[in-house]
Amino acid sequence: MVNPILLDFPTEFETDRLLIRMPLPGDGAVTCESINASLKELQPWMPFAQKEQSVEETEIVIRQGYVNFLNRSDLRLLVFKKDTGEFVASSGLHRINWDVPKFEIGYWIDTRYSGQGYMTEAVQGITDFAVRELKARRIEIRCDALNTKSKAIPEKLGFALDGILKNDSVSVDGQLRDTCIYSKIF
Repeated sequence: MVNPILLDFPTEFETDRLLIRMPLPGDGAVTCESINASLKELQPWMPFAQKEQSVEETEIVIRQGYVNFLNRSDLRLLVFKKDTGEFVASSGLHRINWDVPKFEIGYWIDTRYSGQGYMTEAVQGITDFAVRELKARRIEIRCDALNTKSKAIPEKLGFALDGILKNDSVSVDGQLRDTCIYSKIF
C-alpha cells in the first residue's frame, strides 16, 4: 500500500447544485455562523453543538480539518451552493482504512437548508467521489437509531442496513443509544 499522503486527488468537486471542497483556513467564520444558527436541531445528536461556538474555536477545527485532509488521515468536506456560494453543510470521509479502502460518511446541515435535498445530493456526490477518485470498496454511514432525518439519507440512496449495534454509544444527554450501520459495497 502506498502511503496515503502520496495520493493525489481533487480537493473539490461539484454536483448539480453544490460545490463540495476541502476546508480552508478562513472557513471558520461561515461554519461557526451555520452551527450557531442550527444549534437547536444539532444539539440532540452532535457533541460539539452543546454550546454556542466562537469563530476562533471553529477556525481551529477547520484548520485541523485542513491539515488532516492534506495528510489524508480524515477528509472533511464543506458543502456550498454553487450558484450563491452560501455554506450549506459539513460532511466528509472519516474513519478511513486505506488498505480496503473504506470510508465513513458523516454529515450535518445548516437548518436553514434542511428539507431541500441538499444533504442527500451531497452524500451521493461524496459517495461518487470516493468510488471514482479514491477507489472505495466500502462506504458506511453510521447514525443514531433515533435520528430519523439522518437515517433517511442512506435509505434514499440505496445503502443497505448492515445492522444495529445495541447500546453502542452514549447520547449527549447521557443515555445509551443504538447505532445504525448502513453500507454500500463497490
